[in-house]
Amino acid sequence: MSIFSNLFKAKKAPAKPAKKSASTKKPAQKKPAPKQRSTPKLAETQQIAKQPSDQGKKSRAKQPPADLPLLGQDFIDLDLPEPLNLAIRKLNFSNCTPIQKEVLPHSLDGEDVIAQAQTGTGKTAAFLISIITYHLENPERQARKPGTPFALIIAPTRELVMQIASDAELLTAFTDLHVMAVVGGIDYEKQKRELERPVEVIVATPGRLLDFCRSGVINLGQVETLVIDEADRMLNMGFIPDVKAIVQRTPKKDKRQTQLYSATFSEDIKRLAKTWTLDPVKIEIAPEQVAVSSVEQLIYFTSESEKFTVLCNLIAQQTESKVIVFVNRRDETRRLEEKLYRQGFKTGLLTGEVAQRKRIKTLDEFKDGDIQVMVATDVAGRGIHVDNISHVVNYNLPEDPEDYVHRIGRTGRAGAKGISISLVCESDAFMMPSIEALLGESLSFTYPPDDLLIQLGSPVRARRVNNDLIPKDKDTRKPPRRRG
Repeated sequence: MSIFSNLFKAKKAPAKPAKKSASTKKPAQKKPAPKQRSTPKLAETQQIAKQPSDQGKKSRAKQPPADLPLLGQDFIDLDLPEPLNLAIRKLNFSNCTPIQKEVLPHSLDGEDVIAQAQTGTGKTAAFLISIITYHLENPERQARKPGTPFALIIAPTRELVMQIASDAELLTAFTDLHVMAVVGGIDYEKQKRELERPVEVIVATPGRLLDFCRSGVINLGQVETLVIDEADRMLNMGFIPDVKAIVQRTPKKDKRQTQLYSATFSEDIKRLAKTWTLDPVKIEIAPEQVAVSSVEQLIYFTSESEKFTVLCNLIAQQTESKVIVFVNRRDETRRLEEKLYRQGFKTGLLTGEVAQRKRIKTLDEFKDGDIQVMVATDVAGRGIHVDNISHVVNYNLPEDPEDYVHRIGRTGRAGAKGISISLVCESDAFMMPSIEALLGESLSFTYPPDDLLIQLGSPVRARRVNNDLIPKDKDTRKPPRRRG
């Protein structure tokens, strides 16, 4: 099943009204996408790619299948380029999500956008569609220099970057657009070699991107579209200084289009948006409308000693389901995953200290069903977009109530129903009022049913040694000094 199933709705449904400020057209010096938008045909875009000026660029466009479904009215109305329509039809999606309906008419016209939207609402497709459309309607006549993208997407975590890049690959299937993910945890020299060829779109985490910029491998001076995704998360994780340094390397805000997405609009985010955008259209989708409506929330009051027993019995009852277990601390995440593994469950670990190659492999196995239970921290879990996750378990309540909304948003996606179960002990209880305040509703406590308190048997597996963590000081240790 496609990873895009959370981005589009299969059936037409009336969009909930979004809060939107009056938009102001850009001044004349702003460089928007053409107002009189022409729609190049597939044959035309492929012909452009074959022109002599682009001889150094290898075309990756594919021929469309003959039996694609019809295009939905939402996308017909947007008048998108044919190669993009073909990709949307191949993914079998007909109608836009509410955030896409609000964003795309403005972003396609080159206006700056700041939007409040959570993961799972379709925001990724919204900014990707506008980027791809601009490229197809404004084809380059000369080959792009290596490391000089026309579009830059910044996201806070490696998992989210990889997910965005994966989604972009699907939407660019019938184009020659080259999209590259730039993240830490992957061999620096390998990424550097890949950047030696032209790339149109870069999706990156701030740290690794800034490293390549400072070394001259990436030049952001020709960026025409800048997307800053999950700006609130960037702020909380301390990435804003790096993001500021990156933005300063792009053209001035009157020479580029900027799209900023955030789950919340704090005063700090508003100030940053004002600095980075020019007369933006403001779009707001209330968090509770997005994340909670399709999720059944259960709050089990347990003792700390009962939590693991309840969790194991719960997982054992969901043999055909995918489950994510969120834990606050990385060390506790490791211990819990190991204990679940020893009980015989097919488990995976997703934290910031797991090597990138292992994280990618683990996510793929989770998507394919080879892993049933994913134990994750909030930082790593923010980038999880997996179909058919039936249960989200909060082994600890998060300290930030917004993380609670993000956690439960991993299930109940694409119109499906999901279940969130929070195991709340005495030390967790004080976090409930702030969560309820954010949700705008009271949550009822109950005790776990008896079938979740059945005593566990002895571990069925021996303890294992995890060799997939990033070695401490791996990149900072100096090589031994040679003598003689």
